[in-house]
Amino acid sequence: MNESEDMAESAAVVLMPDGVGDAAVFPGDTGSLSFEARRVLCQLLAGPSVDAERHALLWPVLLREEAAVRARLCELFLELVLDRDLRVAFVRQADTGELATPTLLRSSPLTFIDSVLLLTLRQRLAEAEAQGQRAVVEEAELHAQLTVYEPPQGTDRAGFTKKLAAAIEKMKKNNVLQPIRGSEGRHEVSPTLKLLFSAEDVQALGEVYREHLSGQRSGADADPADTTLQDDD
Repeated sequence: MNESEDMAESAAVVLMPDGVGDAAVFPGDTGSLSFEARRVLCQLLAGPSVDAERHALLWPVLLREEAAVRARLCELFLELVLDRDLRVAFVRQADTGELATPTLLRSSPLTFIDSVLLLTLRQRLAEAEAQGQRAVVEEAELHAQLTVYEPPQGTDRAGFTKKLAAAIEKMKKNNVLQPIRGSEGRHEVSPTLKLLFSAEDVQALGEVYREHLSGQRSGADADPADTTLQDDD
């Protein structure tokens, strides 16, 4: 269990100090959100998401306090994305048009290998959902599936393997890949990915990668995807 999960799961056992009102949680506190709603807000800002499975205590609070949490995020030029069917929520920068607004969310730029991996995971998620199953992948399977993007004639196999391993670790760090307990090397693809990549995105990226494979595109480290991942640090 990581630090964010520890924070979330300890919410039910915090004792409030004597003399503290319903909204105030420390001396001099002028905030109006409840203690539980503040924990939800902190988890959303820490990222990368809040979901019913990993944050069983925070999820019902988010549903109950959605309007208040959404309002606080708007004050920071942020938007709450919440999907009740997928039971997952995350925060992204609000579309403020021509306004010069600060950017609060840190993001991880995607390399070509990162983008290919995300597309592969997104397709696996779609296939699993169509069959009413969980989207489970094995690291060895991902390495085998993505070798098709290795440089011609295997000119830098070691370098490619290293980049792919780094991409998989990035997906783990950002909870796109969630480890399955008691099953080494196997992970579940987070439903959040469905919200990050629409069907149109998948189609567009698929065309880019087909061109790459056919030799019509060069530059293995290019970033053809206009997508970033929010850091979990």
